[in-house]
Amino acid sequence: MTSPADVPHLTPNQINALVVLMVEARRLTNVELKELAGFTLTGKDNTKLVDLGLVDTDRTHRPFAHELTEQGWRVARQLHTAAPPKQGGSTTRSLFVVLSNLHRSLDRLRVSHGDFFKQTAATAAPATSEPRQEAPAPTVTATTTTAAAAAPVSAAEVEALVRSAYRDLATAPGAWVGLADVRDRLTDTDRAALDAALRAMVGREDVRIIPVANTKSLTARDRAAAVRIGNEDNHALAIGPA
Repeated sequence: MTSPADVPHLTPNQINALVVLMVEARRLTNVELKELAGFTLTGKDNTKLVDLGLVDTDRTHRPFAHELTEQGWRVARQLHTAAPPKQGGSTTRSLFVVLSNLHRSLDRLRVSHGDFFKQTAATAAPATSEPRQEAPAPTVTATTTTAAAAAPVSAAEVEALVRSAYRDLATAPGAWVGLADVRDRLTDTDRAALDAALRAMVGREDVRIIPVANTKSLTARDRAAAVRIGNEDNHALAIGPA
C-alpha cells in the first residue's frame, strides 16, 4: 500500500497530478488538466500512479480521464508529511508548504479535505447573464414502520427531520453530534434518502459534516452510521451559525 513515505519516489509531475485531482475533487480529462495546470497525465507518470493504486484512469475514449482513488485521496491529504522530491526544486517545496498550512487550517476548523474541495452546483455552473432559477427539490422515498406504503418525502422534508434531530441531541448550536445518534432518531427514514439529505446539507453555510480523525475511537456503530462524502466516511454533524 502506498503511503506518504513513498512521496520522495514520485516525480514532481506525479505529485502535481495528485494535488490538482484533489483540489478539483472530480474526474479530469487530459484536456482539462492542460487548461487548468499546464500539463497532462500520460506515459510513465500515468502508469505509475495507476499501478500504485492512487489514480483511476478511464482509457475507453480520448481524451483519457483521471480521478483519485480512495487510496489516492489518503496519500494526497498527507503529502505534506513527507519530504518533497529533490528534483522538484523550489516550486515543489513551496507547494508542500501550502499543503502543510492548508492541512493545519482544515484541522483547526474540523473540515475534511473532501468536504472543503467538494464541487457544488454553484461552483460548477457556468456564468450566465440570465437570473438562475432554483430547480425543484428532488423527491426521495422514506420508509415507515407501518404496514402502509410509504408516501414520497421531499429532500427538504428529510433535511428538516435531520435538523430537528440535531436540535434534540446537540448541547448547543454548533456542537458536534454523532451521525449514529442522528440515525437512531430517524429510524423510520430510508437510509438512501437520509444519506442524500446529509450530502446535500454539506453545501449549507451552517452545516459541517466531518470524519473522526482518531479512527481507533470509532465503534462499529459509528462506522455503520457513517455517510460517504468526497471519498471519505464522515461520522459527525454540527449545525450552527454560518
